[in-house]
Amino acid sequence: MGGIRITAEGLGLRGPRGWVFRDLGVDAEPGSLIAVTGPSGSGRTSLLLALTGRMKATEGTAAVGTARLPKQLGAVRRVSALAHVPGVTDLDPALTVGEHLYERALLQRRYGGSLRELLRPRAERAHETKLFVDSALTTAGLAPEALPKGSRTAVRDLERVEALRLSVALALVGRPGLLGVDDTDLKLSGAERAEVWELLTSIAEAGTTVLAVCAEAPEGAVTVPTRKPDKTEPDETEEEADALAATGRA
Repeated sequence: MGGIRITAEGLGLRGPRGWVFRDLGVDAEPGSLIAVTGPSGSGRTSLLLALTGRMKATEGTAAVGTARLPKQLGAVRRVSALAHVPGVTDLDPALTVGEHLYERALLQRRYGGSLRELLRPRAERAHETKLFVDSALTTAGLAPEALPKGSRTAVRDLERVEALRLSVALALVGRPGLLGVDDTDLKLSGAERAEVWELLTSIAEAGTTVLAVCAEAPEGAVTVPTRKPDKTEPDETEEEADALAATGRA
């Protein structure tokens, strides 16, 4: 699937305790690297979830490809995937890299295609899924055979960037047009941040639109800044929690 154009105007999300984010706009061509910047607690993750169809905005409009938000959440979810989002795409530290990939391949074979594709011979579908997994690993720059214990390396033993690459690879198996990545530069060194941005830039240049939450945008990215609410408004962290509970994280 090719990259997806994203536009938004006056987009906002209000929870029971107040605004999580408000009056945000986006205008990004297919294959763009979009950086959602701002301090922690300024609605960055909620915006990521809203633009990938996992959370319903309460104000404004957006278009993700041909789908319109906030009405066509399901259509947006079908063309997007998430990686490295706490509470949504968490890797199981006790499972190995191979086990995560095997589980994702099973899900792709069972739910990742149309009815016609599901009626194809199982061996044919399994072979195609293996190609998808191999391609996703290559795109994410993760070579399981190079890990300390190969594909049997437990997630708990991965370095931070390796874990992020695995999460990205799992998301790319379904060949989404839009990839959302949270906490892109959290707790990373300068060299590690450069490595991650190089990865995400290469994914965008290959055609997939990338929407990444970060503290500081890299050069050349389409930047969407968020901000904390005014002091007269409720605490943003509480607002986000209430909004997530109210709308769900499908």
